[in-house]
Amino acid sequence: MAARISERESGLLLFRVAGIPVLLAPSWWIGSAIVVAFYAPLVDDLAPGTPPGIGLAVAALFAVFLGLSVLAHELGHCVAALRLGLPVRRLRLYLLGGVSEIMRTPGKPSHEGVVAGAGPAVSVALAVLFGIGGFAMNSGGLLWLLVVQVAGANLVVAIFNLLPGLPLDGGRIVRAGVWAATGQRAMGTRIAVVGGFVVAAALVVWSLYGIAEGAEDRWLRFGVCVLTAWVVVAGARGELASERRRTWPAGVTLNDLILPVLQLPAESPVKHALSTSAGRGVVLVRADGVAAGLLDTEAAEKLAAASPFAPAEQAAEPIRPETVLLADEPGEEIVERVQGTAAWQFLVVDLEGRPAGVLRREDLRAAIEKGV
Repeated sequence: MAARISERESGLLLFRVAGIPVLLAPSWWIGSAIVVAFYAPLVDDLAPGTPPGIGLAVAALFAVFLGLSVLAHELGHCVAALRLGLPVRRLRLYLLGGVSEIMRTPGKPSHEGVVAGAGPAVSVALAVLFGIGGFAMNSGGLLWLLVVQVAGANLVVAIFNLLPGLPLDGGRIVRAGVWAATGQRAMGTRIAVVGGFVVAAALVVWSLYGIAEGAEDRWLRFGVCVLTAWVVVAGARGELASERRRTWPAGVTLNDLILPVLQLPAESPVKHALSTSAGRGVVLVRADGVAAGLLDTEAAEKLAAASPFAPAEQAAEPIRPETVLLADEPGEEIVERVQGTAAWQFLVVDLEGRPAGVLRREDLRAAIEKGV
């Protein structure tokens, strides 16, 4: 996985929900300013005679409610992910909406579909709620206008996100469906990526149609649609690249990649451990039979240069639960574990828990890149 970006670099930390940091990216302010600039004249058109200051305040309130609606949409994804045991790194609001960064790929098509559908479901619920509020109010007032516009905005957010192309929620639902039908997540990703390109092309065509027809909002439509299309295409390409990185290389078995394993006493001189390893992974074992860790070759070479007879345990990389792989573990789960764990080598054990080999991150990465 990509290195974690610090919260300070990602935007303003607003608060945390269930431990998930909610961040406001600098671009959100730009998007909100654009919303206010174009919504304020609309208030005057729909409610003639509204003082400029009041119209500006209503436009600002609309921008805030729109931001809160996007936040609720993303929280829907987060809650669904957490309920399914999928950790969430952070939630970020930015220029064109929001994004929930789920740290682990859903292991089942149904989980993918539930997480993807939770956001639009929240947006539909908000659209219904504000719509009912609008019907219950006397029409024509500024408050009624605000409520109705927020209902419409949530409906648009839901419909747009349900378009069948990655990285939109609808694309994830398409991927989940293809995955469930074929058993191949990668195929679902490829089909949903094509859908993302179609969505982007449709946005550009619609914006050009507005220019050709001389629509009043043609330049605003053009700017928003082209920017959105660019984001969709970039997101679709990112999804495809991510899928390729997490797919186990075809025609390759785990035994093809792992190094033979050698067990040495943890108190062995580091220079001896290095010379004995000879291209093998080394498990350092203490006198009580407990594994001290895997020999870190780079650290061992530095230690040997300074103190060749120092215990090899001083250059050991601890063996943690997340750095232990089962020999019969599915390939995609191995790829995801390796990419999501801060370690450069992993101990592979057989069904009886005995060391079967050592998998190095660089060997797996090379095999994947060769397969791509």
